[in-house]
Amino acid sequence: MNPAGPAGEARAVRTSGSRRPAPLDQIGGPAGFVYSAIPVAVFVAANAFLPLTATIVVSVAVGLAIAGYRLLRGERFAPAAGGLLGLAVAIGVVSLTGSARDFFVIGIWAYLAVFVLTLGSVLVRRPLTGVAWNLAHGGEHAWRTERRVLRAHDVATLAVAAVSGARFAVQQWLYVSDETGWLGIARIAMGWPLTVLAALIVFWAWRRGTRLLPVTSPDQE
Repeated sequence: MNPAGPAGEARAVRTSGSRRPAPLDQIGGPAGFVYSAIPVAVFVAANAFLPLTATIVVSVAVGLAIAGYRLLRGERFAPAAGGLLGLAVAIGVVSLTGSARDFFVIGIWAYLAVFVLTLGSVLVRRPLTGVAWNLAHGGEHAWRTERRVLRAHDVATLAVAAVSGARFAVQQWLYVSDETGWLGIARIAMGWPLTVLAALIVFWAWRRGTRLLPVTSPDQE
């Protein structure tokens, strides 16, 4: 028990929560989706009017500008650097292959990997959102024995699998068809809207697990 009583317990919960940023905050908040879409839009637009080398230069310049702006605004280093690293890898692939459509190839296959992992975890009765929830709460909960919690995480993990599978199917088809412009549109259109939808379902599953399996904060023991 917390010797400070109920008030101390409330403070401990708030302090514990403040040390663990929300998943959305870890990618830069809602603005992080916008920042990630800008380099894609710039690459596609520049590729329609400029040679590939000039397109690469413009895209890199925009990526550097966005990363610098985010750091100047006081954002954490990881989200800003992560966005720049993703852009650098995509540009590196394009530089090696000489094909503009390869700007999207790593992301496309990443969607397939996520689809396989999430769907597979449900099939073996260990949905990844449940595994993550348990690890975040000490890793000691028998969450798989509570059918309602397991079903909630099945739904949440299948939602992530559906989003990743849809992204892979659509963008791989556009990639094979060599539709670079439409690839950019699909990447943006299927980006944050589907991510938010999946995140809401995952959040619901986490809340359901916390409600059905009471979690004790280490500060309260």
